[in-house]
Amino acid sequence: QVQVVESGGGLVQAGGSLRLSCTASGLSFDDYVMAWFRQAPGKEREGVSCISWSGDTTYYADSVKGRFTISRDNAKNTLYLQMKSLKPEDTAMYYCAAQRNAEFRSGSWREDYEYGYWGQGTQVIVSS
Repeated sequence: QVQVVESGGGLVQAGGSLRLSCTASGLSFDDYVMAWFRQAPGKEREGVSCISWSGDTTYYADSVKGRFTISRDNAKNTLYLQMKSLKPEDTAMYYCAAQRNAEFRSGSWREDYEYGYWGQGTQVIVSS
């Protein structure tokens, strides 16, 4: 049984930092592309960042480039999202997602339908 669990969310002031973590079990972690999505109240879920199984290739939404860094530790089955210079518009529920390498299409990395496994989310609130 595959489980994906996010942690690390919280309340932070604008300009601050947070590091999100996502631990996956029940799958061969290094066979999976991993990604972070977020959904703000009243908005659609959007792709934030994605990382290849090896960590060599990363993708970022324009809105977070230069501020967020995605990484992974395959030995620990853990995905990270380091977030710096946070803005109130970064406030959202952040979700971790996984997709098997063989089924992943990089051109669609920001589409939620590309991913087969999802966590329950961790809330990030950035106050102004």
